[in-house]
Amino acid sequence: MTNDDPLQEIHQAASLLGLSADASDESTAAGKGTAVGLVPAAQSPTTEDGKLRLGGMALGNGLLVHGPTHWAAAVRARDGRIAVASGKKLRLAMADRVPGLRGVVRLAEATSVTLLVKRRLPEARLPFQNPTVLAVAVGAAAAGSQLRRRTEPSMLVELLGVGVSMAPAIAALRGGELASYHGVEHKAIAAYEQDAADAADASKEHERCGSHLITPMIASNLVGSALLRRLGRYAPSWGASAVSFASIGIAVEVFSWCERHPGSVPARVLRRPGYELQRVLGTREPDERQLEVGRAALAEILRVEVAAA
Repeated sequence: MTNDDPLQEIHQAASLLGLSADASDESTAAGKGTAVGLVPAAQSPTTEDGKLRLGGMALGNGLLVHGPTHWAAAVRARDGRIAVASGKKLRLAMADRVPGLRGVVRLAEATSVTLLVKRRLPEARLPFQNPTVLAVAVGAAAAGSQLRRRTEPSMLVELLGVGVSMAPAIAALRGGELASYHGVEHKAIAAYEQDAADAADASKEHERCGSHLITPMIASNLVGSALLRRLGRYAPSWGASAVSFASIGIAVEVFSWCERHPGSVPARVLRRPGYELQRVLGTREPDERQLEVGRAALAEILRVEVAAA
């Protein structure tokens, strides 16, 4: 999956950013997140029981929460205090009714919010600011490029590329507090949705985590790459970029379908790898100090969304 086309690295970025708790779109009236959790609501800003549709993203030292119209972030500063900031989100509603395209746009919107967070909250540490993660990302990009250049294209090479492209995400989640704050994200949002008294009691795995995008994204990318190989020299120069965009759009549409049919066998099968990724790698049980940061982020997003309403 990693090659000379930088668009292929979107998959890697989605995992690294840990966008989670809702990647759905207009078809499900939502979109949270980015695991890996991912994009807030494209159509309906509330759930059936009147709760705000919330999504989020774990930061290296805190939590970013997406609401229907605003974002809020809270981080633990180096001096121990909790710093909080919020602002209005960029929304491109023109894509809401276009299947496939709306998923790409929602992810782009979620990514753009990270730039706003860093500007309004300089204390925030984004996942890719870690020197180790950056070094692994550079190494993974180089390894993926060499893999594709020096080997005959095949399904095995594509699968190896998938593994290489996940290296930065693994490095980010295994070091520091990112995995713990990913757990905070899931717990804080779940506690709000379930009216739980304490986020500490909620599960650190979430049914709308962006990790559920990975299976359909990889599958569609492999299929697209196989089609390009069959075309051989007739494959267009923009084919790899088209496959990258299409795989993201398809993954979001599949995610949305699974949210509409949560009890179906296909949905359970498609979500299982995402749950296992969350359980084994993507999340850790947070401590009370980390949960305190999550509560601050949740309180701020509710404050600004209520004020906007």
